[in-house]
Amino acid sequence: MMAVTSACKDSGKMGVDNGKYVRYTPEQVEALERLYHECPKPSSLRRQQLIRECPILSNIEPKQIKVWFQNRRCREKQRKEASRLQAVNRKLTAMNKLLMEENDRLQKQVSQLVYENSYFRQQTQNATLATTDNSCESVVTSGQHHLTPPQHPPPPRDASPAGLLSIAEETLTEFLSKATGTAVEWVQMPGMKPGPDSIGIIAISHGCTGVASRACGLVGLEPTRVAEILKDRPSWYRDCRAVDVLNVLSTGNGGTVELLYMQQYAPTTLAPARDFWLLRYTSVMEDGSLVVCERSLNNTQNGPSMPPVQHFVRAEMLPSGYLIRPCEGGGSIIHIVDHMDLEPWSVPEVLRPLYESSTLLAQRTTLAALRQLRQISQEASQPNVTGWGRRPAALRALSQRLSRGFNEAVNGFTDEGWSMIESDGIDDVTVHVNTYPGKLMGTILTYGNGFPSMSNAVLCAKASMLLQNVPPAILLRFLREHRSEWADNGIDAYSAAAVKAAPCSLPVSRVGCFGGQVILPLAHTIENEEFMEVIRLENMAQYRDDVIMPSDIFLLQVCNGVDENAVGTCAELIFAPIDASFSDDAPLLPSGFSIIPVDSKTDASSPNRTLDLASTLEVGPAGSRSPGDHSRNAGTAKSVMTIAFQFAFEIHLQESVTAMARQYVRSIISSVQRVALALSPSRLGPHASLRPPPGTPEAQTLARWICQSYRFFLGVELLKPTTEGSDSVLKTLWHHSDAVMCCSLKALPVFTFANQAGLDMLETTLVALQDITLEKMFNENGRKTLFAELPQIMQQGFACLQGGICLSSMGRPISYERAVAWKVLNEEEDAHCLCFMFINWSFV
Repeated sequence: MMAVTSACKDSGKMGVDNGKYVRYTPEQVEALERLYHECPKPSSLRRQQLIRECPILSNIEPKQIKVWFQNRRCREKQRKEASRLQAVNRKLTAMNKLLMEENDRLQKQVSQLVYENSYFRQQTQNATLATTDNSCESVVTSGQHHLTPPQHPPPPRDASPAGLLSIAEETLTEFLSKATGTAVEWVQMPGMKPGPDSIGIIAISHGCTGVASRACGLVGLEPTRVAEILKDRPSWYRDCRAVDVLNVLSTGNGGTVELLYMQQYAPTTLAPARDFWLLRYTSVMEDGSLVVCERSLNNTQNGPSMPPVQHFVRAEMLPSGYLIRPCEGGGSIIHIVDHMDLEPWSVPEVLRPLYESSTLLAQRTTLAALRQLRQISQEASQPNVTGWGRRPAALRALSQRLSRGFNEAVNGFTDEGWSMIESDGIDDVTVHVNTYPGKLMGTILTYGNGFPSMSNAVLCAKASMLLQNVPPAILLRFLREHRSEWADNGIDAYSAAAVKAAPCSLPVSRVGCFGGQVILPLAHTIENEEFMEVIRLENMAQYRDDVIMPSDIFLLQVCNGVDENAVGTCAELIFAPIDASFSDDAPLLPSGFSIIPVDSKTDASSPNRTLDLASTLEVGPAGSRSPGDHSRNAGTAKSVMTIAFQFAFEIHLQESVTAMARQYVRSIISSVQRVALALSPSRLGPHASLRPPPGTPEAQTLARWICQSYRFFLGVELLKPTTEGSDSVLKTLWHHSDAVMCCSLKALPVFTFANQAGLDMLETTLVALQDITLEKMFNENGRKTLFAELPQIMQQGFACLQGGICLSSMGRPISYERAVAWKVLNEEEDAHCLCFMFINWSFV
């Protein structure tokens, strides 16, 4: 129905109801719907054109068609909103059910703890009464009650088909008791709060054998699809090298029992890899739930077995798995349990926290499974083509290839053709070489166009180092944003040329001649915990036949773990040179960094730590400290960094390339140590446990100048008046909701200061702030507008800029409602710097 303003001349095509409404014929509605799908919001000229082109609409006034399109858009909006609300309601209903089940489980756990507490209290009272007699007989008797009987290993389990089925049913029962019962005391993982927008309910074990983690969540996939994805462990578990199914048995209830051999990468060069000999049982329960559960088969007889494998430590998987239940309205409710004993005795003591941390297991395994499911679910509901015209599955495959290539290089397995080169007398860098023809002429050194590389070997130089009191996320972000601080452009040029079908000479070290880095975003995961990008290194000089050939070099890079507020997060920066054509089957020779926290302390990654850097890095030596100001940073966080760089080379150059690789990795280690020292409060020497002051006189003075200049030029206060001194002015400015940043008055202005919102907007730290130029923050139109306003700012003292788009240091577009720029005057009323304030900014 449509309102009209004039009488209808042709009542045969439109029926009139009381002169107020017009009822369109089915043919007219069909024509309008067809036009709506072509153009939902036509202009006035377009509507008139529609009337001329469609004779059936010729007797309808343009204003009536305008109202019809308005109503149609409104109905479409209401339909989408209703659909969205229905989806949210289904999700909240399922989440409510999940939380009620979790509440019931917790109540059972509380009841069990209350019972155990009263039991132990009674035992304590009985023990106290038994020891009141001080006679010799009483003492001896009391001691005998506490003797521990000798522990005998359990007898081997039967591994015949009937025995395996018995083990499978037992595994199912134990797994369900962990997933939905109280067999393990679960505590909420720090930093993971359940809710409708969260990834799920994440818990870690407390006081059980080995390490264990548990997750409950909702995914928009059917149970069978969920099980299919989770069984393909190498596709989502980056630490999984291979899973081989060696035997499959069918059960009477329609399930399957599989015998698996799984290998797991070592996270550093200082520890051996792990492997597992597993039973996996898949079955459907009476309520329609799908269960996939696993456990190790380390002590069996009368059946298949897996002997120890060289260079691997046999670890144990205790009953673990997945409980997948169909959800009303589609999707699945999933419970994930991972429970392992990773044999920490086999690694150096400093690394044992890596194998004894349930938080680390949750981050690298349990959450990885849940994130993979959510990622694939989102891809299924959205268009298949993403950045650079590639499908999500292709991008995930590239990310997996980068991670797998890096892990293979770190581990250097002999069955892949790696062999160790003798040390040069200093054992800080390990070098492996690979001359295995099948590998080199396969996916690594053969280009997609079919032309093989001139190189016929690969060399990997790697090292591991212990970092003290520096958050992995901050360190990795610095390495990513400031490649020129540690990279050698000559090495980058050699690495890019070595995998091409052309000869190349050994590089000449040219640190400091970095041409420039441009980060081109490619894709990111649903929660932005991992992103892929193409790095363009501009004007890199390549020496070939003694001729300098400047050109751009491209790297495919994957980065994860840059959220410094996440607990126990591992950080990785892995990259590989690619050709400008960037085909999906391009050879990849990954290098990079991996940083893994070795304890679960969270004080080092406090969101307020950047303010500490203001006094530590920006304004020189620290001043006096208040006694109660250092309690948050009293602990020392540790992490292990693994560095691995791969080089393709011609076999006759092995000795020269080995020397070059060792020297390069050692220079990187030195650069990382220098950066880590600047980022860490431990640079203060013996007072490393003390928290740096909130600001020194220089920083306080700058904050006072900023506020006084704002009041002088604009006539209003920037901050609320305070009587607590200049120290409070700096704190208030630091926590101001708008982004405030200063830049120098030079021919090429660079940023010298930013408050917390400014650092968040630029996606950088105070350490890296001074490497960002003002013009890099704006696009071409923004730079023209800014340079046009600069004379007014210098003459009048301030300027109000209209809203627009600018860029962060990572290349992400940022919209802001408006901005204010003003001169900052010092005590002599001379221009000290320029200050910008971006109001109501957000990432696009």
